[in-house]
Amino acid sequence: MIARQHFTRLIEPHLKSLYRQAWRLCANKADAEDLLQELLIKLYPRLDEMTTIDKLRPWLARILYRQFIDLKRRQSRSPIHLAVDNSPGSETEYPLDELACSHPGPEQGLTQDDTRQRLLTAIEQLNDEQRLVITLHDMEGYTLPELSEILDCPLGTLKSRLHRAREKLRTGLSTED
Repeated sequence: MIARQHFTRLIEPHLKSLYRQAWRLCANKADAEDLLQELLIKLYPRLDEMTTIDKLRPWLARILYRQFIDLKRRQSRSPIHLAVDNSPGSETEYPLDELACSHPGPEQGLTQDDTRQRLLTAIEQLNDEQRLVITLHDMEGYTLPELSEILDCPLGTLKSRLHRAREKLRTGLSTED
């Protein structure tokens, strides 16, 4: 019982961030929830290891990312393909919706919805590496050194991916005006 409470205290501050990361990786709610659940199941036996880690958030993000990669590899080798639309945009509910801090008026709400939709569409146009870097850095707030550790990628490569992703977003958003 004490171990479960300790595990909950360690993980709970990071759950929303982990869910957002899983959702951005999977691009749909059901797969994100499954990925997060599998992560928690894998982490529980590693409680002792988790207590020794200084920066738990990047460590958890790295494990989640690696678990996502493993899941994609298993799915690509699987002979079974479900008839479910898991493509980006197939879910209409976005976790970003719950982050709204005020109740906008009708006109402002329409403008925000339009802006949010344009941004999500532009993000979907990025390649997987660019999308991952921009969401983890600009949306989740990870530093580039943390991302280098999470993604096991050189810092210079991440900087160029982030720069190219931002340029592509600028271009994509400016052409829609």
